[in-house]
Amino acid sequence: MPIVEISPGGDAPPGAGELQYRLRQQSILADFGIEALRARDLDPMLQRATELCGEGMRSKYCKFLEYRPERDTLLVRAGIGWAPGVVGSTEMRTDLGSPAGFALETGEPVISNHLENEGRFRTPDFMAQHQIRRAINVLVETSGKRFGVLEVDSPDEGKFEPADLAFMQGFANLIGVAIERQQAEQRLSDAMEHQELLTREASHRVKNSLALVSAMLNLQMQEDDDPRITRLLGDAQARITAIAQTHDQLWRGEQVGIVALDDLVCGIATGLAEQAPNHRIDCEIDAILISADTAIPMGLLVTELVTNAIKYAYDEAGGVIHVTIRATEGRIILSVVDDGVGIPEDFDLKAASRKSLGMRMINSLGRQLGGATTITNTGRGTCATLEIADPRKATPAEA
Repeated sequence: MPIVEISPGGDAPPGAGELQYRLRQQSILADFGIEALRARDLDPMLQRATELCGEGMRSKYCKFLEYRPERDTLLVRAGIGWAPGVVGSTEMRTDLGSPAGFALETGEPVISNHLENEGRFRTPDFMAQHQIRRAINVLVETSGKRFGVLEVDSPDEGKFEPADLAFMQGFANLIGVAIERQQAEQRLSDAMEHQELLTREASHRVKNSLALVSAMLNLQMQEDDDPRITRLLGDAQARITAIAQTHDQLWRGEQVGIVALDDLVCGIATGLAEQAPNHRIDCEIDAILISADTAIPMGLLVTELVTNAIKYAYDEAGGVIHVTIRATEGRIILSVVDDGVGIPEDFDLKAASRKSLGMRMINSLGRQLGGATTITNTGRGTCATLEIADPRKATPAEA
């Protein structure tokens, strides 16, 4: 039950306008409730609580005392009316000898209307220096644990009423709920940050592992004199490198699981060009951020199409290969164009897929991306095109 100190000094009866006073308190409490539930930072919220609580109690002195269990003290963390240096540095003992300590230790609200006449409670030095005569304290709890004490003080004659405790306790409850929400959000943020770190680490490890496999394939290529085996190993190495570059983008990117398509495809093209120095690969890629689920098959498809152009479009003198990716009207359009010898007039991708692993992969990757790859003659060479729905524009039902 509340502790209300009775003093021999005698108290004046409540003045006129009691109803308006209580209605004003309820209005202030409602306003703070909205602010508290929206608050993202603790210190501004506590400071605002002391400002509004002091206003509602018609007092220029209010403070929030945070419990510091490691020091067993109460720190003045926020407040109004106090001299410079009090807020943020002044500490109080938590024993039963002060109203705030009593409220913290017992959980009971305390009203002390005549501190100078009381033998039960002492007045902390900094409060005496401000000539504080009366105080009202309520405990603030978070998740069932003591967090601190909200206190309103006054140097004036008069008294705090038991009815004021409802207003004060309302503030304390809102502060406690807001702190619990902020703590929960921080735990969630920390968990997500930890999960992001694990995801980046996993992508980094996958990239390194694939790079090791690629290096082993390269050693095997150097050991084998069979041109067919060398070509197959080179194709496998290019595919592994494409996947490794995607994972490299995943752990380096600002957003976990998101890949910058221009960086990925241009990186793949640069790597392929280094393996084919007689060819020039030009890239014009829109700045598109997509998920890894789309980026990996897209990177593999670019690898297959560019590799095919390197192998079959030109003779040993080489030539130019153009890679473009455009995002327009809810679609993403990939094209790989060369100025080479072209394809046979009767070329059929499905038929070619039955004979060539590369063509089979091109056909399969196009379907995986939700589109169909077409390969046609342009009059000057070959154009391979894939058009898919932009996954960034997909509705929840389509995603």
